[in-house]
Amino acid sequence: MTVAVLALQGAFAEHENVLKRLGVDCIELRQAKDLETPYDGIILPGGESTVQGKLLKELGMFDTIKEQIENGMPVLATCAGLILLASEVEGQEGCHFGTIPMCVRRNAYGRQLGSFYTEECFDGIGTVPMTFIRAPYVVEMDKDALASGNGQILAVVNNRIVGVRYKNQFAFAFHPELDPDTRIHQAFLDCVKDSIDLA
Repeated sequence: MTVAVLALQGAFAEHENVLKRLGVDCIELRQAKDLETPYDGIILPGGESTVQGKLLKELGMFDTIKEQIENGMPVLATCAGLILLASEVEGQEGCHFGTIPMCVRRNAYGRQLGSFYTEECFDGIGTVPMTFIRAPYVVEMDKDALASGNGQILAVVNNRIVGVRYKNQFAFAFHPELDPDTRIHQAFLDCVKDSIDLA
């Protein structure tokens, strides 16, 4: 199993460290040529979504990654990565990959709660640590996606959706890579393994 980590900008090294702790091979996606190396899943890290989206297009990586996600490659997205996957971003024309039918709000917690830590329930796992840094949150997920079972709300903090799954995609407003608990990454890797077994 090999997981590719988008390494254009943001907190990609922390994800790589978690993968290494779990004994998983990883590669960095820095240029279009890197997309030719075989891999089984993708991590979209935190950082600045606008910058990442711009670089993905300038470097000729955007279309390939979008197609891989749409074709079922498992993806784990945190913070900025969640924004990249959203089909709608409040106050912004258009979207980036737009592969999860949901509306998100950027920098949603304002200065006072720009960064905070909590421990809350995560569906299917239990109570997990959650570190938020200038985080977005999910305003709503498409009702049809939820009704069909393709979409799931995995975590809610202060009545705000901060973790979702849509088919092969996991997206979180917080940073599981910054805490020692590896269960969220393990859940993603289980999905990657299932995807490999089905191939």
